[in-house]
Amino acid sequence: MHRTRRAKIVATLGPASSDLAMIRQLFLAGADVFRMNFSHGTREDHAARFAAVREVERETGRPIAILADLQGPKLRVGRFADGPVQLGEGQAFRFDLDPAPGNAERVNLPHPEIFAALVPGAELLLDDGKLRVRVQRCDAASADTTVLVGGRLSERKGVNVPGVVLPISALTAKDRADLETALSLGADWIALSFVQRPEDLAEARALIAGRAALLAKLEKPSAVERLGEVVAATDAVMVARGDLGVEMPAEQVPAIQKRIVKLCRKLGKPVIVATQMLESMITGPVPTRAEASDVATAIYDGADAVMLSAESAAGQYPEEAVTMMNRIIEGTEADPQYREFIEASQAATEADTHNVTQAVCSAMRSAAALLRADAIVCYTSSGHTSLRAARERPRAPILSLSPHLATSRKLALAWGVHSMHVPDPTSLDELAPMATAVAREQGFAQPGRPIVILAGVPFGESGTTNMMRVAVA
Repeated sequence: MHRTRRAKIVATLGPASSDLAMIRQLFLAGADVFRMNFSHGTREDHAARFAAVREVERETGRPIAILADLQGPKLRVGRFADGPVQLGEGQAFRFDLDPAPGNAERVNLPHPEIFAALVPGAELLLDDGKLRVRVQRCDAASADTTVLVGGRLSERKGVNVPGVVLPISALTAKDRADLETALSLGADWIALSFVQRPEDLAEARALIAGRAALLAKLEKPSAVERLGEVVAATDAVMVARGDLGVEMPAEQVPAIQKRIVKLCRKLGKPVIVATQMLESMITGPVPTRAEASDVATAIYDGADAVMLSAESAAGQYPEEAVTMMNRIIEGTEADPQYREFIEASQAATEADTHNVTQAVCSAMRSAAALLRADAIVCYTSSGHTSLRAARERPRAPILSLSPHLATSRKLALAWGVHSMHVPDPTSLDELAPMATAVAREQGFAQPGRPIVILAGVPFGESGTTNMMRVAVA
């Protein structure tokens, strides 16, 4: 079996989608990647879901990617002595390190890192931005603020500090433990939350040590300010619009989303657009028309994948949500204007006389278009060849063949890539016969039709894409 669409679907697993039967149904409905949210659940919960995904993979013979999403630091206020307090506009309110329960005048903020970074004039957002205060005076243990936007504040509500780079690692002690759990269970992708700077990614990559690919969640303004460095330092990106929309004005998020997708496409890094895509389907069987348009916009922009969060993890209609997202993607890609948008937004290849892979893949795109090739077959060890081919956004589907199951699974996230685990050819003579046979068997190529083959010689060496061949299926 294979999908007829190019963009992929990431479905989050949770209480509504934990058993084998439901996970199987979500895959059959269109899910290509399953996200495990380590903000919730026990090790046993995650282990059971990992096992169920791998069982579906065995049943279908189709590599499936598992994305382990680490929680990251959660900044929260402390507790109140007598329940929630009401903050009014213009009111003075203090945050401090005193662990005593708070009241209408003050509350504990058990994060010295925040006080170390605050300056007068900085703003704090409380409860997902519903309340806003401005710092008047601050020191290493407290901050006196004025309420700009008031409301009801309950204990343990979240705190955001927009415009301030906090001296805090993106990996907490919980994250480090969860990371080892995810890697031991066989995660293909690790999503890092709270990325503020490229150094955060370097720390995570050192701990992963090549056991999985690294994905940066862009949800902090400081990461957007250093976007080029952050994207260059990661293997893939998630546009986490929820937290990003808290710390930045809502009207700026669409432009930032487009900017991120454009840069990722230019650099050949897979990019996921996430958060609230079909939000109304948490409680209803159909989305709003605005939500359908939101998903379609990401597809027209050429995003590699779109993601379901609570819709598939905790909603009442998980299978319907995946089915609907699949239908929206297929409908969008069937639009005659879709290719026009993809072609118009194709990033120009920068001249680099030393990048052989870049030259070969650019030639592949032209050859496949001129020949109207049925498929592009990539032999890849690390996945680099297939990802570089996907960057070109060719009309023909990309059939990615790898001797490494981990590589095949990882590539399930990439645009247009149908990933398969196959033996490595032992000689050039085996290359075309194997490619044409698999392309026919998988339903990608008709007998007598051209296919374009990409590979690196010698076989098995990562990053050596140096050969293009045209064959007849």
